[in-house]
Parts: sequence; C-alpha cells; structure tokens
Amino acid sequence: MLQKIGFIGLGTVGRHMAVNLLKGNYELTVFDLEPTFVQDLAELGGNAAGSAFEAAKGRDLVIAIVPEGDELGPLFFGENGILAGIDPGTILADMGSHSLETTMKLAEECERKKIHYLDAPVWGSKEHAVSGLMTIITSGDPALAGKCREPFSFFGLNTIHVGKTGDATKMKFIVNLVQAELVQVLAEGLVFGEKMGFAADKILEVLDTRGVASPLFHKKGRDMARGDFSRSLALKYVNDQLHIVMNAARLVGLTLPAAELASKMYQSGVDAGYGEEDFCSIIKVLRK
Repeated sequence: MLQKIGFIGLGTVGRHMAVNLLKGNYELTVFDLEPTFVQDLAELGGNAAGSAFEAAKGRDLVIAIVPEGDELGPLFFGENGILAGIDPGTILADMGSHSLETTMKLAEECERKKIHYLDAPVWGSKEHAVSGLMTIITSGDPALAGKCREPFSFFGLNTIHVGKTGDATKMKFIVNLVQAELVQVLAEGLVFGEKMGFAADKILEVLDTRGVASPLFHKKGRDMARGDFSRSLALKYVNDQLHIVMNAARLVGLTLPAAELASKMYQSGVDAGYGEEDFCSIIKVLRK
C-alpha cells in the first residue's frame, strides 16, 4: 500500500492536488522552491521538507510536478534533488510537462538506480485540481499505474494509460497543441466580433449553442469577456510547451503551420509582460 507520499512542486495545480491527497489521510511530505507554499501545506497537515531530497527520502510514492526549465535540473538531478534522495524500489510519478528527451533521460536514470519510473503528465486547470478532476495520462509499466490508482483518484477523475514510457509525454504534446490553438482561435473570434460591434457575452451565447461549444470555450471565453486573467495555467508555460511541441514535430518531419503562428502570438504575450497571467490573456495581444 502506498501510504507515505512525497510531493514536489506546489505550483498553480500542484498545491491543490496535494491538498486533495491530504483528504485521503496519506502521510504527505511536501517541497517547493517557494517556502510559503510549503508552509501553507504544512498548516493543512502536510509535513514540510527542506529539500526535494528530504521529500523523496523514505517514501512509497514520490509525485513530482516540475515544469521544463531552470528548476528541473536541480530538483531532479542536484545533490539535494529527488534522484539523490529517493530509495530504490520507490515509484516516481513524473507529472510535469517535459520534452521527450527529458522524460527518457529521467526514465534511464531511474532504471539505473532501480527506481520505478511512471511517465504521468497531468492535464487540467487550477479549477480541475481544486475539484479533483484532473486527467492523468500514464505510460510505462501498467502495473505501476494500477498501484497508483487509489492516490491518483483523490486529485484525478481520469487515468488513461497510453503505451510505453514516453508515450504519455507524446500524448501531452497533442493536448498542449490543441488547447493553445483553441484558446487563440477563441480570442481571435471575440476580438473580431467586438470590432464588428458585438458584445463578447452575445458572441459566447451563440458559440455555446452548437458545433464549437466546449467547456474550454465556455470557461476561457467568460474569463476573456470579464477581463479575468487570474492564473489557472500560466501563459509562459503554454508558450514553452508550444516550443517543445514544434521541436517534437520537426523530429518526425512534420510542419505545424497553425502551431507556429500560435507560438508567435504566445511569445508576444510573454514579451508584453503577460507570462505570469492565465494563457487566455493572449486576447490582450490581439486587442492592442
């Protein structure tokens, strides 16, 4: 039974996933580079760790949700990192969104150290994390995913196994691509409609009735209409993920024209200072 859980990465969705695990009465030890996030979880009943090493040591399961970027190297590979602290035989559920190169490097290092690596990126917004409605995409040994199903159920509605190690990372590329492009398309439709004299609410009322209606359009459309860009998924991360997607596409000899245009728009959003806001703030780039 997986009772002792280490949780590293208390960002926009990670902190709420960890809170939901506490509801399952797990012995949860948490770490993040932001001390206030760790303290918040400690006040709710989690054990505060001083490093990723400490959070990973002596656990049955370690969950890491660390973005691709400068933080990843030290948190995974540093002397105070996860791989230095985690014990052989422990399951490492890697829930961050990474390049395929990073995923396979982590898998190889875990195999060398006799750690059970589960490629398991999560998909969902802050609201999904709060409500325990995340989707977990897993690949690798199906038995590992099965062992994790109970703790995963406290923050995830769906766990979908897609194949061998690395396949979950590839599937997340598709999710990231479609999600980013859909929100940009919605932003363009709203700005176009506004220029023709329609209120955003009226445009959304029409879009919600048929064909293109979706939960994503409904939620992000209302946020754009209200000017609510509070962070659910940071624009800077969507921008980073699009770069990873396009690099993956090039490696298989594919050009993604819409993704390339979307990437330019999201990069413009980062350059304009919207990177820390929700990715639906892409509409502000179009409204300029």
